[in-house]
Amino acid sequence: MSDKDLIKQAEAELKSAYDFDPRDPLFGLSKNDLRGNKISRRSTLRLLAAGGALSMAQVLPGLRPSMAMADGHGGGELNCAWAGVGEITTLDPAQIGQVLQFQIASNIYSGLMHIDNNLVAQGDLAESWEVSDDGLEYTIKLREGVTFHNGDAFNSDDVVFTFERSSDPEKSRHSRVIANVADLQKLNDFEVKFILKQPQASFMTKALERASGRAMTIVSRGGLEALGTAQYGLTPIGTGPYKVVSHTLGQAVVLEKFAEYYDSARPKLDKITIQPVDGVEPLAAALESGDIQYVGGNPFPSQLIERMRENSDLVVDVKPAPGFQSVWINPWHEAMKVSDFNKPLDTLKQEDGFKVRLAIAKALDRDLFVQQGRFGFGIPAHGTINPAMGFFFDDSLADTSEQAFDPEGAKALMAEAGYPNGAGFPDLKLQTTPNTKRDGQVVANILKQVLGINVIVDPKDFSVGIEEFNAMDIDLRLGGSGGDYDPDDGLVDWMQTASKFNGPDRDKELKPFGFWSEAEADALVDQQSVTADPEARRELVQKANAITSDKVACAFLYHPVDVLVHSTAVNVPTEARIPGLHELDRISLT
Repeated sequence: MSDKDLIKQAEAELKSAYDFDPRDPLFGLSKNDLRGNKISRRSTLRLLAAGGALSMAQVLPGLRPSMAMADGHGGGELNCAWAGVGEITTLDPAQIGQVLQFQIASNIYSGLMHIDNNLVAQGDLAESWEVSDDGLEYTIKLREGVTFHNGDAFNSDDVVFTFERSSDPEKSRHSRVIANVADLQKLNDFEVKFILKQPQASFMTKALERASGRAMTIVSRGGLEALGTAQYGLTPIGTGPYKVVSHTLGQAVVLEKFAEYYDSARPKLDKITIQPVDGVEPLAAALESGDIQYVGGNPFPSQLIERMRENSDLVVDVKPAPGFQSVWINPWHEAMKVSDFNKPLDTLKQEDGFKVRLAIAKALDRDLFVQQGRFGFGIPAHGTINPAMGFFFDDSLADTSEQAFDPEGAKALMAEAGYPNGAGFPDLKLQTTPNTKRDGQVVANILKQVLGINVIVDPKDFSVGIEEFNAMDIDLRLGGSGGDYDPDDGLVDWMQTASKFNGPDRDKELKPFGFWSEAEADALVDQQSVTADPEARRELVQKANAITSDKVACAFLYHPVDVLVHSTAVNVPTEARIPGLHELDRISLT
């Protein structure tokens, strides 16, 4: 099939997916479309369209034929580097807050659902399901004969236990993912019923999904009791294709094939060693020497992409990535202080601290940054909603946002705040990881050239830096999110007062809110999460996104691309190539 034919077919599928009555709580699908042991591609595209998270870029991959590759063989050991991090701090789904962690955990645990590379919602531990006519009840038949890595049998009690644990904000940072569930009922040992408060388009494709959702990633009751929470985070027990055989903080995570996995065709490999590698040159050296055969973790350093492409022993695969990166600004820093974001924008613009925040955001020449910092691999960002979300993405925001590049306006704001050409402004530290030090230097140079302020790049090991970020012990930080497949990932997780990444470990007496708090945005984000009509949901999402941009929740910088680098000796089939994830159970050695 030619590219022209592929595009025509994708356009037809996209049009069909959005052709439904938004007043129907089942989003234009019949009850039979949502029952069985797998949701068809047509039905999955319709569900994603109903949630608004469907674009041409997502439809096309499922139509393309698989790339011809050498057949892989079973067995063998794979050595992986997890980039941009010095240690894997936790693999407990309830505490995972980083993409690099759930990339690993998704191979250790199972969920009720998992989406494959063709955007087909597959049952994982859910064998079949039925949805009520009003879209509020999901009755799920569980897979029988499944065992945990410690030999315990899996049943409905484990689903209930996971739900109760994940619903408790004291135990799980993902409680809000399942906040729309009114009740979970155990019907028998292998059947459960979820009862929702309101119809939710993304329920099966997000809330029950094992990786990015994490709330219903099934944990082991016996494992938690035997190991305790801390050790369980290091050497967890799941029902997934690989089991953890060793893991010490700062050292490798070693996985071995779980012989009792419910799918006898997977996993392919006998053993996988995942070594944290912080720093650009150490990563390059490990790849070029052959010590490392596959790279996951934080985004692959952009300065290495062309260098790796020139190496005939390596494969470099680049795809659009779901995520955003920003310069986070501490609102409690005296020179950038904003004690109340709820004031009207015109009122905020009269405050010196907000003037400085807005000046920093306006000074960022994002096109220049993408070229110099990311070597052209990135898209300028003005909000959390990324182009991979398709339907929700507002490409006009680049022009309408208060953060739009405006060097003269930025200089004027700094002068009004009492710092003409940066005179008298304190030095700021910009925290980065060793991998993103170059990015930080580009940002610092732009701010120096436009505003005349001095920004000192402060690279920290990822685990150390994230602790300081969570405690808000920073001036500025370069960082953001990945694996954002739904607006909830960017808005609920980052852009609300109660967001799990919004300064969770700060001193709450000295800092009543985290990096950002705005009541109207909170309300809009809550409302969009349970709005079934895609047009109405998009309006709410874009309005909330615009508020976070205009009021400078952070200085949005760029949307990344997903770069996978691996040895030519590693076979990565099409179904294993999901941006933001690593389906290690499908990978083999050629």
